This record gives sequence, C-alpha cells and structure tokens, in this order.
Amino acid sequence: MTTTPTTATTPTSRTAGTGAALAAGVLTGILALYIALVALGNITDFGTNQQFVRHVLAMDTTFKDDNLMWRAITSTALQDTAYVAIIVWESVAALVLIGGTYLWVRRDAARARRFSTYGLLMLVLLFGAGFIAIGGEWFAMWQSKTWNGLDAATRVFLLSGVALIVNHLPGGRAEQTPTT
Repeated sequence: MTTTPTTATTPTSRTAGTGAALAAGVLTGILALYIALVALGNITDFGTNQQFVRHVLAMDTTFKDDNLMWRAITSTALQDTAYVAIIVWESVAALVLIGGTYLWVRRDAARARRFSTYGLLMLVLLFGAGFIAIGGEWFAMWQSKTWNGLDAATRVFLLSGVALIVNHLPGGRAEQTPTT
C-alpha cells in the first residue's frame, strides 16, 4: 500500500511556527504574572521591600570599606524615591507584558512580539542593570548576608533573556522572507 503526503503533514501559514509562538506566549505570560505579583506585593506590602531598598542603598550591611562607602545613599527621601520608581517600572512592565500575552493569545504575532520585547527588555534592564549591576556591584549588595537579592535578580534576568530569545525565534515558513 502506498501512502501519499496529505495537507495535514505540510505546514501551512496558519500552523507554521505554532510551537514557537505558543512557547513565546507562555513565557511572556509567566513573566507578566510574576512581575504583576511583584508590583502588587510591593504596593500592598510597601514596607517590606522598602527596607530592602533602604539597606542596599545605605550599604549599612556591607563590609563598610572606606573606598566604597562614599557611594552610599543615606537620605530616606532618595531611597524611597528610588523604591517608588522601581514599583512604577514593575507596574508598567507588567501591563506591557500582559498586553503582549493577550496579543499572543489573539495570534497577532508581530504586535505580540513587539509588546513582549518591550516588556522583557524592561525586566532585563530592571533586574540586570538595576539589581545585578547597580545594586550588586555599585552598592556592593553582594557583601550583605541579610539584604542580598542577587540570586533572585539573576533568576528573573535569565528567564527574561530566555523569553526574549524565544520571542524572536523564526515562526516558520510563513514568517521567513522568500529567497529569489
């Protein structure tokens, strides 16, 4: 008995890249949920992470090396301003990622990819530049046994990077440019 390929085995523009788009949508959705919960927690339990930001910026639990302590920010007004800015950034990132997730569900890949990219880059900037580089190195957060958020920041930074890569995987023949 001879079998011939059917249209069910040939990718169409409707099915091409479905796996990549699904993965991108799921990862975007997970990070949207995560950062929305982080922002909500920071808004509803303001004082907990306010103390974290204050201690990191004040560098009061580091080795207190005179060569580094000039970097410390001890003004509670500046510390609280930084904390509020972080919460606003998290909230906007959550909204952008929720929008990206919605667009992935609607199968609007071009707009979903654009929104997801913006939101994921916001997370990369916050957790990579903000917490790992500035908090970890400039304010020597790595020296603190009590107020060290580098492990958590690294996890979110890496997951955001993976999601960003998956968001930009080719979606199949329908999204590839033809060669002539």
